[in-house]
Amino acid sequence: MLDVRLYLLQRLTALMMIPLVLGHLVVMVYAVQGGLTAAEILSRTQGSLVWGGFYGAFVLAASIHGAIGLRAISAEVLGLRGVGLTALSWGVFLTLLLLGVRAVYAVTAGGPA
Repeated sequence: MLDVRLYLLQRLTALMMIPLVLGHLVVMVYAVQGGLTAAEILSRTQGSLVWGGFYGAFVLAASIHGAIGLRAISAEVLGLRGVGLTALSWGVFLTLLLLGVRAVYAVTAGGPA
């Protein structure tokens, strides 16, 4: 039953990431074509709850999606099972989440990455 729930959760996060990836790409193309510098981009994102929410949702979805994907690969290729597989999955998820949250904080709150 856990495998079915993880499968569905991974598909749900993929659906969540579609508009987030497209939005990110549109913003990146706009910034590059507009000739914006890194400082100009940061001046537009710092203090913005909208950008924090957008990229926060992106980080959460990508962390879940990636951890479940690596769990499936590790089970199939490496033969991991049980507690080891669960520990690896949680470790990957928490690492991705922590790194992503730090990046979002740095870009939106102006704190150190």
